[in-house]
Amino acid sequence: MAELADESVRPRSLDDFIGQDALRANMRVYLDAALERGKALDHTLFCGNPGLGKTTLAQIMASELSVNLVCTSGPVLERSGDLAAILTSLGRHDILFVDEIHRMPIAVEEVLYPAMEDFKLDLVIGQGPAARTVKIDLEPFTLVGATTRMGLLSSPLRDRFGIVSRLEFYSPEDLARIVQRTAGILGVEVTGTGAAEIGRRSRGTPRIANRLLRRVRDFALVHGSGQITEDAAIAALKRMDVDEQGLDPMDRKLLDILINHYEGGPVGIRTLAAACSEEVRTLEDIYEPYLIQCGFLRRTPRGRMATLKAYQHLGLLR
Repeated sequence: MAELADESVRPRSLDDFIGQDALRANMRVYLDAALERGKALDHTLFCGNPGLGKTTLAQIMASELSVNLVCTSGPVLERSGDLAAILTSLGRHDILFVDEIHRMPIAVEEVLYPAMEDFKLDLVIGQGPAARTVKIDLEPFTLVGATTRMGLLSSPLRDRFGIVSRLEFYSPEDLARIVQRTAGILGVEVTGTGAAEIGRRSRGTPRIANRLLRRVRDFALVHGSGQITEDAAIAALKRMDVDEQGLDPMDRKLLDILINHYEGGPVGIRTLAAACSEEVRTLEDIYEPYLIQCGFLRRTPRGRMATLKAYQHLGLLR
């Protein structure tokens, strides 16, 4: 049931999608042009932090174009045969969505090159002297890739995408609108100020906003009238240890270690990860982007450094 609830809050069309105004306007043009031409949409790459709507946009594209959507992810495609089986099953103008496309093995990636450019699949059958290459024609399709690490994509793959779009963090106002929309779908009563409070603490990410809404709903239901007011939201978020800037205990632990253990830096990311008992990739993908966006953290050639704003937020003096 939780899975169905998660699915039901996803917008089904570009008109329902909130935020990312410039990207949304451009996507409307690309989709309408593809429909007008009767051709497959150009291959599309979405990059941005987790939870910003890359998968949702792929689903909206399939819905707007009235085609099938086939979903997979980079780590799942271990062999070229895995990808070949998916590509040969695609119908005309269908969309293949590959999440975390930067984690796709090189051998699998190379199978994509002729498929993306010429809609042909080159397969090697047999081994040794008896091996031969077979070309298979594919139906015209659209590859939609999603990545959180654009720099890890190889240049040959990146250059084959006709549309490259970056998703940015959402404004608190857009997040408040997302909270109100989700609340309406879930049948939760929320005031404007209650939605604004949740949106302000959602780290610029719709996924986090929807998660916080569900947990605040629980507190409002058990300890209040069920309505999410500003006071109810503040009380619930305090119980969850999410502060006014949206920082959670791990964010504050990272800044606290950086300031108190390493005198504010600079310190290398591996050293910082070891001190926080966390993976380097987790710090780089989940925590650092928002801390940098808020002005609490700086990346320098010598390592990470805490800013004056971080000292002030934690109530520490230089």
